[in-house]
Amino acid sequence: MKCITKTANQMDTIHSHETSNSSETFGTQSHMPPSGPSSPADGLERNIYRLVDPELISVLQTRPQQEFSTELLIEARKRPLMAPLPPPFPQPVIRHVPGTPGAPDVRVIIVDPNPGAVGRPVFVHTHGGGYVTENTMIYPLIQTIAHDCHCVVVSVDYRLAPETPYPGSLDDNYAALQWVYDNAEMLGIDRRRIAVGGESAGGGHAVALALRARDRKQIPVMFQLLMYPMLDDRTGSTHPVPDCVGRHIWTEASNRFAWTAFLGVPAGSPDLTPGSVPARVDDLSGLPPAWIGTGSIDLFADEDITFARRLIGAGVPTELAVFQGGYHGFDLLAPEAAVSKRFAEGWKSALKRAFSKV
Repeated sequence: MKCITKTANQMDTIHSHETSNSSETFGTQSHMPPSGPSSPADGLERNIYRLVDPELISVLQTRPQQEFSTELLIEARKRPLMAPLPPPFPQPVIRHVPGTPGAPDVRVIIVDPNPGAVGRPVFVHTHGGGYVTENTMIYPLIQTIAHDCHCVVVSVDYRLAPETPYPGSLDDNYAALQWVYDNAEMLGIDRRRIAVGGESAGGGHAVALALRARDRKQIPVMFQLLMYPMLDDRTGSTHPVPDCVGRHIWTEASNRFAWTAFLGVPAGSPDLTPGSVPARVDDLSGLPPAWIGTGSIDLFADEDITFARRLIGAGVPTELAVFQGGYHGFDLLAPEAAVSKRFAEGWKSALKRAFSKV
């Protein structure tokens, strides 16, 4: 397959929401060509999957092909979250913390691997879901982070777009971060070891949160853990992408839908509220060190690589890892694949290293 570039309105892509055991409401694609020894579709299927890691193909072949829409978003939000992992994994606890003035309280999920201990690091997690829905695998994910990285996890159930456009979700995330900082003794955490991070849209939220913390100079954030972060509304709108990326799970069309919902104006619009799109923030200096991981055929691969390069240019210690053959959310959709295990090992190691430096 030749990797060529098309503009957004030339791309013929379709997508859908997640199934109940997937990572988040990603768009999905399933290419099921008719059988036959010489069917032209056989070659098409091989072409579609040529760049996909072989262990990640079966997931794509069994997922329905639908277009993400308002109707499908409504259905996706009805899907239940996956149950928490049983002990010995630490169990999640729900509580509500004060929101910003004039905003409602914020629901947070706390996972503490060693209740009663003191001086622990804390990971403030912002979940994925394209800014418009939840990550249905949130409980197993944050339990794994707490268990394997030996930290308290506080995951923020921020308000969703389009009902709450920017900056409502950022306000919720900052309110949760403020609560964590103010209640360090009660939580048994070390204020010097506060990291932020998340997957997909949660990664975008984490960068926005780190930027606000930098600008307000109230709360020190020491690390950003960014798993295939969603950072640039222009991807697939005013910025065309190569035809060989973004074909699976999260596509250009789903990206435009989600960013438009989040911003309240069409994705790629020239004039936006400052700070609403991390990739459009001019000054990245003073941000905490970052680990960025993405799949090589993820729609976000280019924007993540570009953002890592800009962080490095701004003097921010940055580690970038690109995983060959990985599409969006591959590690959560196919956790037993070797590439998924390498991805998990990468971010766990990065987070533990960051916590150990203080």
